[in-house]
Amino acid sequence: MTFDVETRLKTDSSEGLKLWLCLHACNNQVENYIREQLYLRYKTTLPRFDFMAQLAGHKSGIKMGELSARMMVSNGNITTIATQLEKEALIERIINTQDRRSALIRLTPKGVKQYNKMAKSYEQWLEEAFSLLSPTNMAKLQKSLVLLKKALSEKTK
Repeated sequence: MTFDVETRLKTDSSEGLKLWLCLHACNNQVENYIREQLYLRYKTTLPRFDFMAQLAGHKSGIKMGELSARMMVSNGNITTIATQLEKEALIERIINTQDRRSALIRLTPKGVKQYNKMAKSYEQWLEEAFSLLSPTNMAKLQKSLVLLKKALSEKTK
């Protein structure tokens, strides 16, 4: 028997609650699958991959505070991951000559190579996970989620 967030549903639960818990359960399952694959294949974690993914689009580097905000985690979490990746020569810190308290971090050439390999695998794993749905159902689901995201963003402005 599988236990997840949907196990708290009752027969009289609202449709909104059912949908939310189903989305949450699916997200958890996909995320757990990706975490497992990253560890098995690359001996890394999803937060480290996400960290590198943020840096991949910014060749000149990103400030630690900006990275923290983008990943929605504390500066302490960012510092811990940065220290690990720096020890492995996957990232480098560039001291800001105008403000020595502030540093940019960016992927090293070794980090870019490692990230690109992981990113290709990551995309394949997602394709595998979602291949369980027909192309038609995937398109319908994506369209529905885009509509929901748009409606919610307008509602929360």
